[in-house]
Amino acid sequence: MVHESRLQAKRPVNAALAGPYGHPFHPILVTVPIGAWVTILVFDIASHVVHRPGFLTQSSEWLIAVGVIGAVLAAMVGFLDLFAVPAGTPAFRTALVHMTLNLLVIAAYVVNFLWRHGDYADGASVGIGRLVLSALSVTVLGVSGFLGGKLAYRYGVRVADESTQTEGYTPADGSARTPA
Repeated sequence: MVHESRLQAKRPVNAALAGPYGHPFHPILVTVPIGAWVTILVFDIASHVVHRPGFLTQSSEWLIAVGVIGAVLAAMVGFLDLFAVPAGTPAFRTALVHMTLNLLVIAAYVVNFLWRHGDYADGASVGIGRLVLSALSVTVLGVSGFLGGKLAYRYGVRVADESTQTEGYTPADGSARTPA
C-alpha cells in the first residue's frame, strides 16, 4: 500500500495541465514569482539608498503584479500536483502547509500592491511598512520553498521513480560501472 501511494504521487493527475511524468510544470512556474518578489525586496531596500528612487518604487509595484499573476498560475498547477498525493500521509500534510503558506504570501503581495498602488508618482522611497511586509513575505516564501523542496527531494512528489532515474546513470555503451 505504501509503495502504491508513493508511486501515485509521482504521476500527474493531468499531464497536459500539470506536466508529463518526470517533467512537472509547477517547479518551472514558481521561478517567476520567486524572482519577482526577491527583486522587489532588493528594489525596496535600494530605494532607501539611491538619490532618486522613483524608478525602483515603480518597478516594485509592477513586479508585485507580475509575481501575483505568476503565483496564481503556479498555484493552479500545484493544486493538480496536490491531488496526486494520498491524503493522510506526511507528504500530504507537508503539501497542505506549503500551499497555505503560498496562499498567504500571495494575499500579502496583493495587500502590498493595493497599499502601494499609485504612490510611486512622488518619486519617494518605499515606506518602511511596505518594506517590512516585503521582507516578511519573502521570509515566508523561503519557508514554503523549503517545504516544496522537501516534497520533491525527500518525498519524491512528481519526481520520476528510481528505476526511471537509473537511465541517467547508465553509460552510453551499456556497460556496467562499478564505484571507485
